[in-house]
Amino acid sequence: MEMIMSKSQPINRGAAIFYGELIAGILDAADGFAAYYFAAGFNPIQVLQFIASGLYGAAAFQKGISGALVGLLAHFFLAFAVAAIYAGASRFLPMLNREAVMWGTIYGVAVFIVMNLVVLPHTAVVKSPLSLPLLLNGVLGHALFVGLPIALAARRITNQSSFSAQAAQL
Repeated sequence: MEMIMSKSQPINRGAAIFYGELIAGILDAADGFAAYYFAAGFNPIQVLQFIASGLYGAAAFQKGISGALVGLLAHFFLAFAVAAIYAGASRFLPMLNREAVMWGTIYGVAVFIVMNLVVLPHTAVVKSPLSLPLLLNGVLGHALFVGLPIALAARRITNQSSFSAQAAQL
């Protein structure tokens, strides 16, 4: 049985966005669950409600499971948007695919910075105190668990192009 993301199985742009979003979303959520559990004692429902507080403010914590589901949907919507931006940019900037590990980790850090300094200040998210461990986890987590898997998924598009070119030469 072949793995869907093997070098012999190229993928299209839509699949790259889907896989990048799915893998980054799962890894980032798991990282957030662990980090906020150890730093603040939050359980996964509370972490997802915190995400939903971007839309509802503090009321997200009173919404129970429905607040957590809104947080989960928002989380994966953002992961989709971030993956789509990278996959789209990789079409015009081939270096993003040639050096996927480097650019993916840089992209993950950039996503963290933009989310925290540009996006979140314009939402109703509940303010939390600055914590060095959470800050470091956020930067490293976004580099390794968001940017990197998205870049590696997007790189598979290039493999498809080169695979198709090789097949055409036969």
